[in-house]
Amino acid sequence: MSIGFELTATDGGARRGRLSTAHGPIDTPAFMPVGTAGTVKAMHPDSVAQTGAQIILGNTYHLMLRPGAEQVAALGGLHRFMNWPGPILTDSGGFQVMSLSDLRTIDEQGVIFKSHLDGSKHQLTPERAVDIQRLLDATITMALDECTPFPATEDEADRSMMRSMRWAERCRTAFAPRPGYGLFGIVQGGVYPRLRAHSVTALATIGFDGYAIGGLAVGEGQATMFEVLGATVPSLPADHPRYLMGVGRPDDIVGAVRRGIDMFDCVMPTRSGRTGQAFVRGGTLNIRNAAHAASDRPLDAACRCPACRGYARGYLHHLFKANEMLGPMLLTWHNLQHYQDLMAELRQGIEAGRFEEVARRWEAAPLQPEEPG
Repeated sequence: MSIGFELTATDGGARRGRLSTAHGPIDTPAFMPVGTAGTVKAMHPDSVAQTGAQIILGNTYHLMLRPGAEQVAALGGLHRFMNWPGPILTDSGGFQVMSLSDLRTIDEQGVIFKSHLDGSKHQLTPERAVDIQRLLDATITMALDECTPFPATEDEADRSMMRSMRWAERCRTAFAPRPGYGLFGIVQGGVYPRLRAHSVTALATIGFDGYAIGGLAVGEGQATMFEVLGATVPSLPADHPRYLMGVGRPDDIVGAVRRGIDMFDCVMPTRSGRTGQAFVRGGTLNIRNAAHAASDRPLDAACRCPACRGYARGYLHHLFKANEMLGPMLLTWHNLQHYQDLMAELRQGIEAGRFEEVARRWEAAPLQPEEPG
């Protein structure tokens, strides 16, 4: 294996650990801001680092189409290209390709799809997905999988999962191990515990540097997601990192950490920041709401981000009403800071044996959107 992982503390099912990579350490539980096309939208790389983020996520599908993996490689790789020296995990592109239901065909070899940008035709195979991520210089490469849609029958989920396992083996064969770089496999199987267990066994037999759980947060609801995690996570290798893909809201993250997950990513904090929704202690608020127009309060008095240290809610409200770009920039920074503060407090709580105490603070009843000031 090429990436080191040390488990340093546990509290119930919650785990505290550290990954050692070619581009620096990753303290877990960790949240990865999403930089799909080589940038975390509305954020300078230094600003992302100032929130406490150690690793970001890029995307094979988008970068292979624009500017092209070979172009990124010619310009020094993704770290140099986007001026982010820390670790980068690249999603294999499977989720994006599978979402193009009217633009792609899938068979055992891989996926043939038309670009959403210009209609050009491309083929993504397990081998090509691994090679693209090598060209990008991804610290952590994700195996290409077929993201099972929801809902799906057990037979449909079974066929999809088995194809993903065959692709996973091909990805492992294609991956060239390098010190500090790693390859993660992806557990599939829909909402069916039997299929998830089969997938875990198949991936563990192949052997990966880490194990992701895919195909959740796609409409099944939080309760079902937690049930699937409860049935799946205990079977994953305990001495490897565990990554829940595409999740989620702070209460989703807390519940998943409680069940043994180490790594997360989601577009929610950045996308919400661009549309005026702020995550605060106790829930969310919409800064566009008229109730905030005359408020001199910060978004969150406990937050250390520039939006909270330097500006009142009334000013942030004004920025969004005036369509000034500073508004989305400040709320994006705030939301990413909120998520990184959550992860830091969870890590501290696990170390101190106070995970549930910390979790209860972050699972408090949400604010009402019309709350004044």
